[in-house]
Parts: sequence; C-alpha cells; structure tokens
Amino acid sequence: MTGAMPFHSAAGTTPRTDDEGDSKSGFAWFLVKVVIAVFLLRVVVFSVFSIPSESMMPTLLRGDYLMLAKWPYGISKYSLPFDTLLPEGTLFSQLPEQGDVVVFKHPIDGSDYIKRVIGLSGDRVAMRAGQLFLNGKPVERERIDDLALGHTPYVSCRGAETVAPASGGKAETCAYVRYRERLPNGTTYMTLDFGRSLQDDFGPVTVPEGHFFAMGDNRDNSLDSRFPSLSGGGIGMVPQDKLVGRASFIAFSTDGGASWGEPSTWFSAMRPSRIGDGL
Repeated sequence: MTGAMPFHSAAGTTPRTDDEGDSKSGFAWFLVKVVIAVFLLRVVVFSVFSIPSESMMPTLLRGDYLMLAKWPYGISKYSLPFDTLLPEGTLFSQLPEQGDVVVFKHPIDGSDYIKRVIGLSGDRVAMRAGQLFLNGKPVERERIDDLALGHTPYVSCRGAETVAPASGGKAETCAYVRYRERLPNGTTYMTLDFGRSLQDDFGPVTVPEGHFFAMGDNRDNSLDSRFPSLSGGGIGMVPQDKLVGRASFIAFSTDGGASWGEPSTWFSAMRPSRIGDGL
C-alpha cells in the first residue's frame, strides 16, 4: 500500500519563526536608540548643575540643583560632559543676553562658575557706592523687603541680621537687605547688599570683543568680573567660548540638613517651594 508518510515533529520542540527573531532584534535596536537619545540629551540639550556657594543669592541658594540648557549659545568642547579633543571655538555660536544666568568655565583653571551676564562686547561697566552703571547710565535699582531665610547648613547668615527664634522655634532667621534691579533690556532680578565694601566701587571698564562681564547677585559675596582672573578667584572678562549653558529652572533643592542615616530628614531638608522655579 502506498501513501504519503505523516510528518512528526520532535517531542517538546517548537520551530523558531522569523517573527520571533525580528522581535528580538527590534527590541535590541530600540534599546540602542534609547541609549543614543539619552546620550544626545546629556551632550547637547540638558545637564544638571548644583549650586555650591552663596554667590548667586537670592536668585539661587546653595543646595539648588539646576537644569542647564546647552543649546542657546552653541556647542563647544566646554559644553560637552567630558574632555574632548575638539578645537577651541563654538559651533552655531550665539551671544548671551544681558541678565542671563550662565554656567561657564573659569578662564584660568577651567572650573565651573555660575553668574549673571551684565555686560556684552562694547559695553562700559562701572559701580559707584554699590550702584551699577551701564554705558554711563545708572541701572534702575529699588530697595524692597528683606529676604528672610532660616539658618541651615546651607545658609550661613553671612552679611545678614539674625533674629533669634521665637519660643519653640528650631533655628534663627537670617534677614538680608535686598534690592530689585532692572537692566536696559527689561530683565529684572534681585540682589543682596551687605553695606559698603571694596567691590562697591569699580571701573569703568569696556568689555572686549568676544567676551562678557558677569556678576553674582550676592554682590558683596561674589568673586566675579570685578576681580582679575585668578585660579580659584576672580574671573575677569570671560571669553564667550567658555560658556557651558544657560540656567533654565530649579529641578531640586535641599537645605543641607539631610542625613543618610535618618530617612526622615531626606524629606524635611527638601525645599519644595523652590522646585520648578524658572530663571
């Protein structure tokens, strides 16, 4: 008797289909694309920058963590997250604007600094008795209410009047003299003033081509363009190609009172009212 022999597959085995192979390779490629996207975001778009000092109070407090936008001023070796062999200079270079809060590399030692841009190429900058002058004209300045902050590990009360805590209070309060300034382009921001100091009288100086003049908002506690460029000290006139990026918003903030061994302090040390504040 003749007839077709039946087909029997091996017990317990399942033939591999092309669809399964495609699915695995597709998922692998998806992971590769995610890694590339995260890398590009880190390199070109955003990075996180922490505030290590009080030089930008009251705008920024020590313990703030910023999202730093990298694209506004172009791409250079200094805006990348690692040392590169790229030449000096900036691709797609754009000038900062007066009033921008920027992160840049110190002209001498290459460390990260954060300050506010006050003057651009060709501007004449001076200070007289704590009053800022741009191109011979005083910058609008208005005395406003004091800034009150609780004394914490990240708030030293330097230059402030201290108020003893009320009965049952946990910490003294620091009261800082505060002003509102308005630049000619309309940008407004707050500054602190500790009283008369050497840096209250400066200039005039003219910002050279390809540079900018930067100052901290905490005017009497900031090593900035009023001081000669020295390693670990002043910054002088900052070359534009040293820019890393522009401060965008506060992503997180802590007052320094957290302890790894006490989980409850992880939350009590947070400053939630600052999170999300734009700059």
